[in-house]
Amino acid sequence: MLVIVVASAELCRRKKEEAIFHLSGTVFGVIYVGWLLSHLILLIRMPEVLEPITYINIFNIPIRLFTSLALLPFVLTWSNDTMAFFVGRRFGKRLLFPSISPNKTWEGVVGGVVAAIIAAFIYQQLYAPYLSWFDCTALGAGTAIAAPVGDLVESMIKRDVKIKDVSATLPGHGGFLDRFDSLFFTAPLIYYYLRFFAVR
Repeated sequence: MLVIVVASAELCRRKKEEAIFHLSGTVFGVIYVGWLLSHLILLIRMPEVLEPITYINIFNIPIRLFTSLALLPFVLTWSNDTMAFFVGRRFGKRLLFPSISPNKTWEGVVGGVVAAIIAAFIYQQLYAPYLSWFDCTALGAGTAIAAPVGDLVESMIKRDVKIKDVSATLPGHGGFLDRFDSLFFTAPLIYYYLRFFAVR
């Protein structure tokens, strides 16, 4: 239905040149943002098969925890991004993909892998006791690989259209898309791993 609407709307464009470019860009934009991020909704709706840890005691005071699996991509992705930034800035020497991003390094990737795996184990202890050590390792490592790829893809798109920031909504951050570009890739990865391997 989306393709039909977009294709029909293209007929109304005054200039008919580059119609395939406009159609492809529009459909890709909907899939890239809408469909990839919709996996966060799927994670919210995913049932937890074991009794989740919903409370922890701090000084004998029960604290209720947010146990939605939709939290997991944010925890792993932002742990990875933060550690990769600091490790890359301090120790980075070997560039990961200089033609797209001159700041990402292999050292930063390694730091991100370690941070994401540690974050996965912490999440498992607090929120998801049904995850095994293998699940935590796979989710952390997978996130640390998918996150920079998602960021590089968004950087590639920006370079192609010759813009530095996707918006000025978040000054100094490149806009909302720059804050969530890694989640476009990590949310589906985490959902499908949990769906087919972890949540039994």
